Amino acid sequence: MIELRPFASLGAANHGWLDAHHHFSFAGYYDPARTQWGRLRVWNDDAIAPKSGFPPHGHQDMEIVTYVRAGAISHGDNLGNKGRTEAGDVQVMSAGTGIQHSEYNLEDQETRIFQLWIVPDARGHAPSWGARPFPKEGRHGQFVTLASGLPEDGDALPIHAPARVAGAFIKAGETVRYATAPERHVYLVPASGRVRIGSVEALARDGVAITGETEVAVTALEDSEVVLVDTD
Repeated sequence: MIELRPFASLGAANHGWLDAHHHFSFAGYYDPARTQWGRLRVWNDDAIAPKSGFPPHGHQDMEIVTYVRAGAISHGDNLGNKGRTEAGDVQVMSAGTGIQHSEYNLEDQETRIFQLWIVPDARGHAPSWGARPFPKEGRHGQFVTLASGLPEDGDALPIHAPARVAGAFIKAGETVRYATAPERHVYLVPASGRVRIGSVEALARDGVAITGETEVAVTALEDSEVVLVDTD
């Protein structure tokens, strides 16, 4: 099954400083058909105005992965972690037993992120935060694992879930293949460009929900940046 979820069909809320679009039910947006995909609970597409952001607030028992598409996001938390994550890089926060954090765009330009929430394998993990650069050239023509809780993905940012977050840059006319299993749930979003998966064509910021497949073949119809989550 390969289901297109067009960007125009997503939930949305514009708060002035934050222009948010929700692939799954979140905050004031609720769609009973879009509450979760496997363990993937949230995929938010956020544009954050310069010199603004999310003041300190709390999370618990959730794996939160932030993929920066443009600009940079500056993180701080009550564990003493601080960091600035730039476009193309990734940060992971395991909320575990509880964490208070802030996320600000301290730049002079708009910051655009995908923020993903993944349900952990158990409650009560110790909270943590980490970030890592993933150079664009390393992802040309192949999916590179960015964050994972699968044992074979030891080089990725760790999360407490049997899930993988991967990204690729695909040149127009090229096809990149991702191996999965029929019982897994894959959710894919082009950050930019235009791609085809089976008979489905997805534009930038559309969602594609996939299950029942052994392989996901992504053909770029334009130069494209693609992010996916693969969960049980």
